[in-house]
Amino acid sequence: MASLLGIFEERGFSGAPKYLGQVGGKDVLTYMEGHVPKKFQPWSDGQVRAATLLLREMHEATRGSRLAGRFDVVCHHDPGPNNYVFRNGLPVAIIDFEEAAPGSRLEDVAYLAWTWCISSKWATPLEEQADQVRLVADVYGLEEPERRALVDCVLERQARNVRFWSEFLARPASAPAPANVLGDRISWSRREHAFVCAHRDVFDRILN
Repeated sequence: MASLLGIFEERGFSGAPKYLGQVGGKDVLTYMEGHVPKKFQPWSDGQVRAATLLLREMHEATRGSRLAGRFDVVCHHDPGPNNYVFRNGLPVAIIDFEEAAPGSRLEDVAYLAWTWCISSKWATPLEEQADQVRLVADVYGLEEPERRALVDCVLERQARNVRFWSEFLARPASAPAPANVLGDRISWSRREHAFVCAHRDVFDRILN
């Protein structure tokens, strides 16, 4: 994490904490003023736009870096609203880079599109959710082949979430949360995967 935050500072990406060193074996970072949402919820187009721009700027700061290596960028791997700092109603910074690793930018864009724009539980009409997914693709600047693959990437990430949390459920000693919480995350991922599968024609039509 220290190396990644160092690259952000070197390349002028200000939407993340700065690394200050270690105290007592623990990393010390600058404080990012603002608040972090406690739960997922519907977001405005302006909020989705700001979150997407931050992710794109973060990715661009890592492109061609020693950490990205042969990969496209360094991915955050969890750019949901719960890892953004908000000020005056808008996301202004990204936090929690523990899972960051080299990868494809579509991995992060798909997760952002899912967690910021799509939910089977929201009252937001389906076509409005699809409009926001299109907004993510537009603001990020995805190429046409990437846009055509974005729904598949969302589905892939949802399925991977099931595997990720199920592996922890099988090894409770190393799990970051109690079994009931892991079970809820697995159920959520499966439910949302089924929702996107059932309506992918709408997402594909509006996205492309």
